[in-house]
Amino acid sequence: MKKNNIYTDHTLIINELEKSIKIYNWDFILSFLPAGSFLVGGYIRDTILGRMSLEVDVDIVVPSNAIDIGQRISDKFKGKFIILDIEREVVRIIFNDISIDIANRISPTIEGDLKNRDFSINAIAFLFDKNCLLDPLNGIKDIELSLLRTYSPKNLLDDPLRILRCFRFVSELNFKIDHNLINFIKKYRGKINLVAKERINYEIQRIVKGVNALESILLVKKFNIFGFENLYKDSFFIDLEEISYEQLSQRERAKFLPLFFIVQILDQVSLEKFKFSKAEILEAKLLRKWHLILRKRNIFQLNELERFDLHQELESILPSFIFYLPQNLRSDWLNRWRDKDDKLFHPTNLVNGHVIKKYLNIEDGPLMGKLLYYLSKELAYDRLQNFDEAIYKAKRWIEQNAPKCD
Repeated sequence: MKKNNIYTDHTLIINELEKSIKIYNWDFILSFLPAGSFLVGGYIRDTILGRMSLEVDVDIVVPSNAIDIGQRISDKFKGKFIILDIEREVVRIIFNDISIDIANRISPTIEGDLKNRDFSINAIAFLFDKNCLLDPLNGIKDIELSLLRTYSPKNLLDDPLRILRCFRFVSELNFKIDHNLINFIKKYRGKINLVAKERINYEIQRIVKGVNALESILLVKKFNIFGFENLYKDSFFIDLEEISYEQLSQRERAKFLPLFFIVQILDQVSLEKFKFSKAEILEAKLLRKWHLILRKRNIFQLNELERFDLHQELESILPSFIFYLPQNLRSDWLNRWRDKDDKLFHPTNLVNGHVIKKYLNIEDGPLMGKLLYYLSKELAYDRLQNFDEAIYKAKRWIEQNAPKCD
């Protein structure tokens, strides 16, 4: 049976799994797996949901000797082999767009192994040698209900990153969080700080890029997941439910909303703590800088230099900033930013440093930088029309601003 595009009948699920294994072309490894091996996790969940992916993540559990099995598969088919956990014997083999994780069973029975997984939706097993599904926690039903539920809170405490992963599933799958799980998250949210910062970064990136990212970010803020008692009281963190995101195109939402959402849940110290890139930290700082300026002054009170600096600094990320503007300005700013010929929203220049040096007596240095800034500003405000005017104005500017020798 298929309800609301979700497969619920075991036979249909098995058929779809077998079909997808051939479509994604990883059936060549099956002959290397010993009896008692099974497929588990997100691959089955996404098959039930009818979700196809360009990048395939496969999780396989074997009775023992995962490292040896993974090494033989890698050697035979020339995959990249990585040992993720030598003590627990967890390995990864990468073939182009297919990533296959192989791990040893951690319980005497398959049911016991599944009861140790994070959520019921990921605790469904496909037994290769018996060609059947095992669903001891009713994960298929929870998928049908779009519900995140765990068998035991201990499963999450064993790896507190799983707490944060709840919000990723809200964002990516539009799932609800079970009431008991919510209470657990509120109580143990601080445990997330025990997790490697790079892993936290990865989950946050997935959260802010999901199709239901807004709902997930609202929950992260509501439950104060990162423990910032005063952070969300700062007016920089605006009311996300009052914003109309429809002004952005689908491509713009995918590209610019993640940054906007990140700065709604993390301050600069946290961005550095969770190993965000220098570029991401700089972009967040610029959003904060200009928002704080506009908190103190009306946008129309900015002088020419300030307005030019705003567009120069925010040119590449302006759609992430428009929500800090008055509502009546957002559409106009977006439309002007979409016009690549708008010289204020896309500051440029008619000449570069090499041309300036060729025509005028000036070398590289701070003075050259100031001159190019001046010419770009003049062009942005339509006070510069062509190359000859640029050279003329550059000459006049040097006469007025170059150091005088006695």
